[in-house]
Amino acid sequence: MKRISLLILLAGLVAGSGLYAQAPNFAAMLKSVDDMGSFGNQDYSATYDIVTEKPGENPSTIQVKLFRRDLHDQFVILIQKPEKQKGQGYLKIDDNVWFYDPESGNFSHSTIKENIQNSEAKNSDLKKYTFSEDYEITKTGEAKIGAYDVWVLDLKAKTNEVSYQHIRLSIRKDKSVPLKEEDFSVSERLMRTVYYLPNYINAGGKIIPAKIKMVNELNKGEQSLLTISEVAVGKLADTTFTKAFLERAQ
Repeated sequence: MKRISLLILLAGLVAGSGLYAQAPNFAAMLKSVDDMGSFGNQDYSATYDIVTEKPGENPSTIQVKLFRRDLHDQFVILIQKPEKQKGQGYLKIDDNVWFYDPESGNFSHSTIKENIQNSEAKNSDLKKYTFSEDYEITKTGEAKIGAYDVWVLDLKAKTNEVSYQHIRLSIRKDKSVPLKEEDFSVSERLMRTVYYLPNYINAGGKIIPAKIKMVNELNKGEQSLLTISEVAVGKLADTTFTKAFLERAQ
């Protein structure tokens, strides 16, 4: 009887320590992150003010208007400021990304990996989240960022079409939103760190970070701060996601 009681006691201690606690479904968690940052059959638009700092230079500001149709993974990025670049823009249709220059009136082929002008932000940063589609989870862990407990997921790309082949994503434990993203090269060199600051905009039942900070880890002192405003969720005209829209959007 004493032996049985001792075994029961030890089992209770192990269970209490969390060793027998069920691990989260990390694949489902990553899908929840995608769902929280995507608008499904609703269209999304917002204004992004991007302030970029580089050592020895005055801060530069660019303002873009984003129009997104997540159902078909389409977007338009229209530059509004500075004045000399007003009217330039990007259009994503299917797997093609086009850059439009109103001065020449020409479209040239771009990519999802291209930086938005002189900033640390890429075209891919403004599209809907597709972490669960583009990456597989290779490692998991826990950490604390500021006051927040987070799950840390190491992600390896399933395709060469993404901007980074390896990402380490830190996700809040209390809600399915990222707090931090570390972007690595193929050789595992840290290229960029993205901070999704915990100040949110609620729109269409989704949670959007109002500010995102992107730090260039190769060129110290280079960073961009994205401030999101004028968020709207609702049906946009089908003509928004066409070359004709960019041509007349002056």
